[in-house]
Amino acid sequence: MADDGAVTVYSGAAITDSKKNSFSIKVSIAQMLRGGAIVEVATVDQAKIAESAGACCLIVTESSSGPGGVARMPDPEVVKEIKRAVTIPIMARARVGHFVEAQILEAVGVDYIDESEVLALADDQHFINKHNFRAPFVCGCRDLGEALRRVREGAAMIRTQGDLRGSGSIMETVHNVRKVMGDVRILNNLDEDEVFTFAKKIAAPYDIVAQTKQMGRLPVVHFAAGGIVTPADAAMMMQLGCDGVFLGSEVFNCVDPYKNVRAIVQAVRNYNDPVILAQASSGLEDAMAGLNLTRA
Repeated sequence: MADDGAVTVYSGAAITDSKKNSFSIKVSIAQMLRGGAIVEVATVDQAKIAESAGACCLIVTESSSGPGGVARMPDPEVVKEIKRAVTIPIMARARVGHFVEAQILEAVGVDYIDESEVLALADDQHFINKHNFRAPFVCGCRDLGEALRRVREGAAMIRTQGDLRGSGSIMETVHNVRKVMGDVRILNNLDEDEVFTFAKKIAAPYDIVAQTKQMGRLPVVHFAAGGIVTPADAAMMMQLGCDGVFLGSEVFNCVDPYKNVRAIVQAVRNYNDPVILAQASSGLEDAMAGLNLTRA
């Protein structure tokens, strides 16, 4: 289709109006991932294993940090190779505030962009204006105020983040998810005239806070991430109220990663059925040999 030449310039980004999706469309696209597991991969082989095991989406990361330990967006060529090798959606990480990395990832055709605090920060004062992009964005949070601030900036999915060290511990993730859900319950029980004070207390935009109260939940898809390495971990996050989970690359550090990922996917899909959860959790000891679940 011919370019009509109408270009609006935003903070560092020139975006063609006709190519931008509305925020509601981005939220709807993100809704497609509800009830699934997003798996972190660094190679084509890992991507194929995760897809065959039932992952709803893949998040492509670098296999190692750059010079000085600085973690950046993945190599675009790796993203393209993985995108060609699988049929499920692809997500990739950009550094917080690095709108040029986001532009590059969108140009190579990723389906979702994760503005991730897991990577090194590019801008410690400003997040990306996500409304300037066609692709839906994912952002992390540790409390309700942070989640709703990211939604105001254009995040179509929220990832409540726990431990960033890859220790295999879900304690911090559970704490943060309970905090978000607890604040939502508090908000639901407030009178209308108390919502203004609550919004000020959590430093979040009033209109988004009011929308959250009306819906009784976050206004966008809500996943959990950090230390989720067993079927029971994943089911716990779902029972706490999350819409899905992120699995780190540690799920591949075992004898049978397919069996491990498949079991977690089954747990996410059947999180309220203890019988199926018991079946999914059985026989994983050998498959997960080499995956350290006890390191603090």
